[in-house]
Amino acid sequence: MLEEDDFTEIKAVIGVDGLDTLISVLEHDGHEVIGPRQSDHAIIFDRITSSADLPAGWLDEQNAGSYRLVRAAGDALFAHVVGPHSWKRYLYPPTQKLWHAEKTEHGMTVVSDFAEERKPYAFLGVRACELAAMRVQDKVFGYDPIDHPDGQTYVDPGYADRRRRALIVAVNCGRAASTCFCVSMDTGPKAKDGYDLALTELTGDSRHEFLVEVGSRRGRALLGRLPHRPVEIADTKAAKAAVARAVAQNRRALVPEAAAVLKANRDHTRWDEVAKRCLSCANCTMVCPTCFCSTMEDSTVLDGSSATRTRKWDSCFTMDFSYIHGGSVRRETRSRYRQWMTHKLSTWHEQFGTSGCTGCGRCIAWCPVGIDITEETRAIRDSQQGQH
Repeated sequence: MLEEDDFTEIKAVIGVDGLDTLISVLEHDGHEVIGPRQSDHAIIFDRITSSADLPAGWLDEQNAGSYRLVRAAGDALFAHVVGPHSWKRYLYPPTQKLWHAEKTEHGMTVVSDFAEERKPYAFLGVRACELAAMRVQDKVFGYDPIDHPDGQTYVDPGYADRRRRALIVAVNCGRAASTCFCVSMDTGPKAKDGYDLALTELTGDSRHEFLVEVGSRRGRALLGRLPHRPVEIADTKAAKAAVARAVAQNRRALVPEAAAVLKANRDHTRWDEVAKRCLSCANCTMVCPTCFCSTMEDSTVLDGSSATRTRKWDSCFTMDFSYIHGGSVRRETRSRYRQWMTHKLSTWHEQFGTSGCTGCGRCIAWCPVGIDITEETRAIRDSQQGQH
């Protein structure tokens, strides 16, 4: 007999028709369903209305400074891994109006704080490393629904509202890109928690089904509305084999001493070497699912009758980001790259109790010159151990 909140053993198998039913049910319940789509030679996230919108038969080949889509045998819907988009763009939008004020006889009065009235999101196809990234950003924006639902001192209200209302359908990885290192970060390739439903795609031998695991009350209720059959031993074995395949394909790894190594080597000569290659383009921070740097823009009409404040994504790689009176604090590429990597992999632990990296590998693939943070960290570590 399952405890009321024990969902770990609730499993079933659905077909592609069941996936279509899931999407229809989510839309019927008032959600805007967002999932992976093939567009502009990449896998992006956008609104979907059926399984026909998913990138059937597409694989992403990724390496340092390289990303391309190739056709694969079969019609697997989730054979790709991760693309340039992350779910961050929906929970923490790239551009967000914070407030608008107008001049009245009593002075400037806020007439709108842009409280969102949009449909709640349903995310379909969330990978384990991306679930981990959401948990990281929960700490950044003060959203903690389990331990302190009402006790956070500093909470981003927009993020908290979008996060609280979002329904998450995860997908366990059956393959890994060469840039993935989630195994070394203990963030994948199988989703452990943080989802309503989790799917493992089962293909081959003329079958195309999904093993479904329940992770919440909402997920249990959803499964009951889908056409499904009981799980058989062969289904469980196939799902485990798929995840094991992705584990074996994780070729990169972050050294376990990363936090201590970077903290102790702020003046290492390796920072000069990487600065010769880094373009300060900020690609790594834009594709990262956890980076949260932002800037504020205030705009006022010429007659002074109204003003608007807008928050936009920014990056610690831009010169203006560290600007204070007298100039930028981090003027050289060396110091900007060091700031990003040391914060991400080291001092983030002190701020939020976790690493700022989940091993998705996006920063490696989308760096124009192929800089690899696992390689750079290992180089610094090995130099300290006398290994060159």
